[in-house]
Amino acid sequence: MCLYGVINKGNRMDDTLTMSVSPVCEKDGKKFAYVQFTDGRRTAEGRIPNCEITNNQGFTEEEVTQLSEYMREHLQELKSMAARLNAFDVIRNS
Repeated sequence: MCLYGVINKGNRMDDTLTMSVSPVCEKDGKKFAYVQFTDGRRTAEGRIPNCEITNNQGFTEEEVTQLSEYMREHLQELKSMAARLNAFDVIRNS
């Protein structure tokens, strides 16, 4: 995945989430991308365009709901970011 940026949820360092977005993937003719959130201790991964968290390790149900809402509210931006990524560039820069 390609690191996108930081979502600040407060002033303390442990209140900062890092978000990464994958390049566009395709399966059975349907396009999607993965969005991962982590604060260094906990990780959640979702998929767009359905904006659902598919894997959660440590976030509360309320936080998972907030992450899903974040993806919905920023869907167009997330889709644009995923479309600009090239999977070969991500692998080459790893």
